Amino acid sequence: MRQHHAEEGLGDPARRIAEAEAELAATGTYTHTPRELEHGARLAWRNANRCIGRLYWRSLSVRDLRHVDSAEQIAAACADHLRQAAPGGRIRPLITVFAPDRPGRPGPRIWNDQLVRYAGHVQPDGRVIGDPRAAGLTAYARQLGWRGAGTAFDVLPLVVQEAPHRRPRAFALPADAILEVRLEHPDFPWWAELGLRWYAVPALAGMCLEIGGICYGAAPFNGWYMGTEIGARNLADTDRYDLLPHLAHRLGLDTATDRSLWKDRALVELNRSVLHSFDRAGVTITDHHTESVRFLTHLEREESRGRTVGADWSWIVPPLSGSATPVFHRTYDDVRHTPSYVHHPEAQARARGEDPVPAQHRPPRRDLV
Repeated sequence: MRQHHAEEGLGDPARRIAEAEAELAATGTYTHTPRELEHGARLAWRNANRCIGRLYWRSLSVRDLRHVDSAEQIAAACADHLRQAAPGGRIRPLITVFAPDRPGRPGPRIWNDQLVRYAGHVQPDGRVIGDPRAAGLTAYARQLGWRGAGTAFDVLPLVVQEAPHRRPRAFALPADAILEVRLEHPDFPWWAELGLRWYAVPALAGMCLEIGGICYGAAPFNGWYMGTEIGARNLADTDRYDLLPHLAHRLGLDTATDRSLWKDRALVELNRSVLHSFDRAGVTITDHHTESVRFLTHLEREESRGRTVGADWSWIVPPLSGSATPVFHRTYDDVRHTPSYVHHPEAQARARGEDPVPAQHRPPRRDLV
């Protein structure tokens, strides 16, 4: 509250702090005002040490849905979030905040680590069709009655839990809420025949928004993609879609030895495909060179205001051509600030399809839908 009043020029916070302390003494918690929630969510983005795109932290729009408490309403609001985040392909930073945890009354949880995530279908021989990272949640969604078409790009349903003691439920996302980009290549017509695609809005859903000691366990938020997140990680990592060997074969590269740099060449073409396709579809995306310059601008701007910027070098430096970007050639202080977005272990377990609450504490299976 002191930080909020100081940065927004709201004067002495003593009265507001006294109000919060009185509510805390009476109920064991306190309630943020809409302005406090908005500023806290923006500060949490500003304090995200792993994010290179923080220059625009003040542009984050906040949807205050703390009154929404049913699984159906939460799922519908998440679909609305995706629609509002990408009108006409022009992606805007957006967060939707649901009810916080309260003493003896934990708030809702979204099991998916992102609102849109492709399924990972494990085959009898151990192969995975789709995204191996989502294999656990895919299996859990199937237990809840979801099936999917079995393709490499099946969109998982939202797995929503009204409270940790309630049984999760699965809700399919409406087709009009999912904006996807089909990948083509500016030089290779055959690329489109591969059937590759990726979703446009990277809406993180499994992190907890912590503001002033209050935990908002369901607060999906998004910015826009940097191309390397898709082209150098999601589609290229060996434990994800692992496309580089197949692309190298189609490109006619020598894969007999790593010294041919076939991985590097295939990786560049894959990233060219991502940027080209998003641009052609009119969907917001940035590249790692541009975003690196913007991050240094963010550092200069914050330091000029007397604020220390925390940053994790291993996340800030792009996974492609790192040394060709200016963020590579310096060090950062990984100091932590609050408010913040936090990865809690139980949320990470849910994203793997693992129930962190023992079965004996669950209601009967008749609650499943």
